[in-house]
Amino acid sequence: MVECSRLWVELRARVSRRSPLVLIAFHKPWGVLSQFRSDGSPNRPLSEFGLPPRVYSLGRLDADSEGLLLLSDEPGLNTRLLDPERGHPRTYWVQVERIPNETAIQQLAAGVLIQGNRTRPCRAWILDPQPTLPPRDPPIRFRKSVPDCWIALELNEGKNRQVRRMTASVGHPTLRLLRVRIGALELGELAAGAWRELSATERRLVFSSTPRS
Repeated sequence: MVECSRLWVELRARVSRRSPLVLIAFHKPWGVLSQFRSDGSPNRPLSEFGLPPRVYSLGRLDADSEGLLLLSDEPGLNTRLLDPERGHPRTYWVQVERIPNETAIQQLAAGVLIQGNRTRPCRAWILDPQPTLPPRDPPIRFRKSVPDCWIALELNEGKNRQVRRMTASVGHPTLRLLRVRIGALELGELAAGAWRELSATERRLVFSSTPRS
């Protein structure tokens, strides 16, 4: 009986020493993988950014995409955030070639056919005013005779390279892609390559709906 009591005390002490679960916002730069191991390419893994141990990325951003990436050590968050049936929104700013007309915007919003599957209806609009962002390193493709434009897409699904394939399907290839919001949590002024642990209030924003704008 004494031995059982001692083991119970030790177990409780181990549990109490465990770090609390965390939810982290990271501004993923261009050329960075959404994983901690290198894939043999020149792209950098997450292990280079001093993130806490045991966290994993919730969803992913392609190496050539930038912006808000969430990481956590909490089980079950992937399903809660990424299941399309839950309708959890993510907002992207997309710099595209040429200026889309209203028809192209309506096509994106209604859903387009990519790889034999139609995307879910989403919100799509031209950003007004157009954002001014720090230059990307390396810079985007530039053609003096071809204008570019920033649009926004709010999706509740995330198939492989979906945003790029959507804009290409309506004749506007993506030049630069930045995720700026998950739920109602915005990337804000978080610098590229920087991360921070979210407060309880910010955590609630992650799981709420995006404000209309």
